[in-house]
Amino acid sequence: MSDPVIRSVIGFDFGLKRIGLATGQTITGTASPLITLQSVNQQPDWESIGSQIRQWKPDALIVGIPYQTDGGESDITRAARNFSRKLEHRFNLPVYTIDESLSSYEAEEQLRHDIKISKHNKHEIDKMAAAIIVQSWLNSQYDP
Repeated sequence: MSDPVIRSVIGFDFGLKRIGLATGQTITGTASPLITLQSVNQQPDWESIGSQIRQWKPDALIVGIPYQTDGGESDITRAARNFSRKLEHRFNLPVYTIDESLSSYEAEEQLRHDIKISKHNKHEIDKMAAAIIVQSWLNSQYDP
């Protein structure tokens, strides 16, 4: 059986309070920030995630896994892995994971040039981090 054709993806920057989402297209090799969802009762907002998946109809999902700088795992690493397994089970789509250790930092640095970061716009960092995760995955899959 051959690998499925992947034209579009949704990527996730998983967090316990917020989850950033981004879209990506393999034809153009580009990612775009989409939305940041607030957790509901300390759980992912599965209804809103499902709504985004129905709207965008991705061929696959990408989840950033936050490893520690030494490559080790933490509680958030395990929570992100669990989230990726639940995504695959709930939505019956292939889920790929990628190391995203520095995506939130990189997103904050990119945004710092455009806007002042405060507690009121942290959601901007989450969706930008998701776009960085998707872009990293696209680059690893489709660069010659």
